[in-house]
Amino acid sequence: MTLSACGISADLPVREVILYKHGVAFFERAGELKPGESARLDFKADDMNDVLKSLTITDRSGGKVSGVRYDASEPLEKRLADFPFSVGQQPSLASFLDQMKGARLEIKAGPETIAGTIVGARVVKSSEKDQPPERETLVLLSDGGDIRTLDLASTSSVRLADPKLQGLLRDYLTVLNGARSKDRRSIYVEAASDGGRQLVASYVTPSAVWKSSYRLIFGASGDPTLEGWAIVDNTTGEDWDKIRLSVVSGRPISFISKLYEPRYVQRPTAELAENTAVGPVVFQGDFSGAIGGVPRAGLAQRNSSGLAGAPPPAPKAAQQTLAVLEPSSVASVASGQDMGELFEYSFPGPVTVKKGESAMLPFLQQRLNARRLLIFTDNMNLHPMNAAELSNTTGKTLDGGPITVYDNGAYGGEALVETLKAGDKRLISYGVDLGTRISTAWDSTRDVVREIHLRRGTLTTRSALQETKTYTIKNVDAQLKTLIIEHTQRPGYKLVNQKPSEQTADAYRFEVKVGSAGTATFPLQEERVLEQSVSVLSATPDAVASWLQNKTLSDAGRRQLEQIAAKKREIAENDSALEQVDQDQRGVSEDQDRFRRNLQSLGSVAGQQDQVQQYARQLAASETKLATLRDNQSQLRRKKATLQSELNALIDKAEF
Repeated sequence: MTLSACGISADLPVREVILYKHGVAFFERAGELKPGESARLDFKADDMNDVLKSLTITDRSGGKVSGVRYDASEPLEKRLADFPFSVGQQPSLASFLDQMKGARLEIKAGPETIAGTIVGARVVKSSEKDQPPERETLVLLSDGGDIRTLDLASTSSVRLADPKLQGLLRDYLTVLNGARSKDRRSIYVEAASDGGRQLVASYVTPSAVWKSSYRLIFGASGDPTLEGWAIVDNTTGEDWDKIRLSVVSGRPISFISKLYEPRYVQRPTAELAENTAVGPVVFQGDFSGAIGGVPRAGLAQRNSSGLAGAPPPAPKAAQQTLAVLEPSSVASVASGQDMGELFEYSFPGPVTVKKGESAMLPFLQQRLNARRLLIFTDNMNLHPMNAAELSNTTGKTLDGGPITVYDNGAYGGEALVETLKAGDKRLISYGVDLGTRISTAWDSTRDVVREIHLRRGTLTTRSALQETKTYTIKNVDAQLKTLIIEHTQRPGYKLVNQKPSEQTADAYRFEVKVGSAGTATFPLQEERVLEQSVSVLSATPDAVASWLQNKTLSDAGRRQLEQIAAKKREIAENDSALEQVDQDQRGVSEDQDRFRRNLQSLGSVAGQQDQVQQYARQLAASETKLATLRDNQSQLRRKKATLQSELNALIDKAEF
């Protein structure tokens, strides 16, 4: 990005750059402007929205900035379309003058000066050997009234006599010159002052994010050293020469607001009522009774503590030949300071990064607390990972990035770490420990009902499903090892026999010591409580009887359930008697139908009077029996209503 003059030019070089992690960078330019000078800032067209949102101009000499202008966002073709002529990619004088028909010209052809009005111009092709293949000619109406054809190759100069046309041509060329780089736009800074000025321009534009890279160096003893390097890329198209450079860890909110493109408001069309036809009106339905809401969903969260790893011991032969890796010899490291939720690393000396180049700059070299261990998670098959637990005792925020681990001069592996605040800790894993094997086995049992409660006619039972996952760890190395088992949390399950040393958003962590060349087992028992509810009113006497067999039932609860069970038995017995009466009634009604059919058939047969009298007596007896059955049915129904009311009362007041 460059600054050039608008009129008299002045250079405002880059003095400070602050790089962020979310795709923007802060730039500050500063320099001295001499009296009468003004400056022009050139930006990529895509960057103009951010510049217009963030640009600040300061005159440190006490003057005032009188105005800031910038190129419109119209494309070059549209800006050139307003001119009465155009200059093509391969312009010729004849094609240009032909667009100026009617304009006055002053032409010098040798010692002669010719003035007149343009009639037309063209390119004439010739096939004669002694003539050039193409000639540019001009037809001119001279001031004396003659129409002349001139060969433009023989003229020494052509001048537009109209100052306005001369100005338009100059403006046309200025627009072309300003748009030489099609994606560049200019901002012009004007300051009202008779003397020199110290001008400072600050703004934010999109930029490549800076990256962090670490080296974790374990020595023979003591805490390891952590080196941090910032990787910066200069993609601005301009050298950064001895600037103040800072890198910031954190992600402030940033967005693009369309400030550069012109905005237009669509105005409504208004007409008098008598000039418009009346159309139908569509009204929306009532929403006052609608029920809406946002469903709750569990958010999948990342394990905030990461993974962990510990370096494998180097072979003895290698230990005898490898020297201990020393920390890098860096000239200086950056100073760090909190910026609210952000953290800034400022490099103490001037920094130079040429355009199109990148640089690695050290921002950290400190010892920190760390311990080596192993970690095993549910998604690992057989071997745990070499890991390290890092405690950020540097007093600074460690930006997230890759870590290369060195152990006693040997390359141990690589890991990734998220941004780590001061005082926080993380586990990192960087290799597979082939000297340890881990197997797992599941076992599950289901308990009988543990709890039984009754309230408001609903009986609730709770039973438990217990599952045990046993980790068997075999250490074949001749050294003591510390293993972190990371066990995934399962919804609905709680731990029974172990207490985790740490708990993340979705996992438990347990620390297990494994002896040298030994085997250890770690049983992890979890329990899930299963709950079932049933209405006591609809339960059968057999179901109530099964609840009475539960050993966890309290004495008060047992007495209440026994009363309910006894009442249900009475209702069942009454229902059985009522069913029997109903069956007897159906039998008597069937007999009566048979008696009536027989009487009807025998009434027309002579000599069957005795048989008819017998059927008549049986029909009368069945009527008497049917009346008795109906009385019994009524009594049983009244009794059922009474028993049901008593049962409802028992259930309503029962609670345990």
